[in-house]
Amino acid sequence: MSSSFFPAYRDASPILGDPAPAPWFSRAKDMRRRPLQFRQVLVVLAAVVSVVLLATYHLRDATPAQSLDLPSPLADHDVSYRPAFDDAHARIPHGHHIPQKSTPEPSPSKPQELPASLPAPDPVTFALIMFSEGSAAEGAILIKSIILYSSSPLEFHIICDQSAQEYLEKRLTLLKHPQHPILVRFYRIPRESMVARIDREGAINTDHAAGVPGLMKLFIHEILPASVTRAIFVDTDAFFVSDPAQLWAHFRALRPDTAIAMPSHPDQSEPEWHNANRICSCIMLLDLTRLRALRLMDSSLYHRPGELPALAPSAFTAMFGAPVDAGEGRVRYDGVKLGDQGYWWAIVSHRPDIFEHLSYDWEVSACLMDMYMKGLGDDDADEAHEARVQVHTDDTPERGRAILPKMVHFNCLDGVERYYDWPGWSDPHDGLAQRWLPAVRYHVGYKWLWLNQPESNATLTLETLHDVKFADELFALAHAPSS
Repeated sequence: MSSSFFPAYRDASPILGDPAPAPWFSRAKDMRRRPLQFRQVLVVLAAVVSVVLLATYHLRDATPAQSLDLPSPLADHDVSYRPAFDDAHARIPHGHHIPQKSTPEPSPSKPQELPASLPAPDPVTFALIMFSEGSAAEGAILIKSIILYSSSPLEFHIICDQSAQEYLEKRLTLLKHPQHPILVRFYRIPRESMVARIDREGAINTDHAAGVPGLMKLFIHEILPASVTRAIFVDTDAFFVSDPAQLWAHFRALRPDTAIAMPSHPDQSEPEWHNANRICSCIMLLDLTRLRALRLMDSSLYHRPGELPALAPSAFTAMFGAPVDAGEGRVRYDGVKLGDQGYWWAIVSHRPDIFEHLSYDWEVSACLMDMYMKGLGDDDADEAHEARVQVHTDDTPERGRAILPKMVHFNCLDGVERYYDWPGWSDPHDGLAQRWLPAVRYHVGYKWLWLNQPESNATLTLETLHDVKFADELFALAHAPSS
């Protein structure tokens, strides 16, 4: 055996002499030199003492009234709990240590009977839009983060094209045993159908990079069936860092008349955009039932005598003026910026009664807001410190409150199709990279396979709806003259 397992002072030393003999060693040698008779006396005396002690022990435990053959005092009782075996108590007890049978007193600590099953929580429902593989590549990270952190069942209603669906399915099919039930439903809408719906509205258009698919955010309530009553919309270039069930719970706190909740920034101003930067449609709580009842968006198919007018036209006219000639017999609202967000801003400005502010916790955004200067590190920072160092919260509903990031959004990283390919991530001097690169790497690199919970019986269901019709088309079919 190597000397390294022993204390250093036991090792041989090339520079020290032999140590003095230990005291116990000297005493042992002295004992061996003593006469033989003395050692024999000690042995005999020890034997006598042992016999006396053993006899006393047996006399004390003798009991003719009981036997070890008595039935177990637990035999007549249904015992659901068995304590763990302990070697220290493995010796068979003596007879008088066996307790007599008795009726146990009810224990106040005994758990009450639970119901046979508890009702499952409502699924946290998302409505997402992804057209192109690049959009799906970002959206896959968003979906992965939702599944990773969710404590509830999930539904994903994804308005998409074929390339996006194929990219997502390749990853979703790796999830054989999700922790909670998951429904993923793809809504396949051809581009020509989207363009036709925009034309039926009459005057909306966009110069935003998101293009025509980006305007579909205004029609989510028309695309999803009436059975989907509420949904969370999130842009694809974001991911969660907390349980999305917390966000879903905000629906319960909304006023009965509220149809839309999103972050608002009253401190922002940009006249050329009609101040559309005062909201962020990157994340929205949408009461789809309420939006349907309000008939949010107009359509030429609704123009029938006695029909409820749509909400949007009066809101758009109030902000942008009457539509102007766009040539080729078309008209459009002039000066609309930021794509769908410009139209949402007109709607909530015109009808503030259907709008509520959503906490910045759910919109820690790289674009304009600089992530409120939030970032990883300083894990012992308290609320006072966090509130002191954050930016862009003065003159807002969040003034004086520390923003607690629950979802992060990497928008406005120009020049790349996918935010995680942004060159700035490799710049050690870039503030955004310094604060958030580890989080991006973690969520991008987290493997879909790791989401599996082998002991779970929950399932993931994939569905695809083709030839999806907008609500105005269904309205026209329902009101068509019978043949």
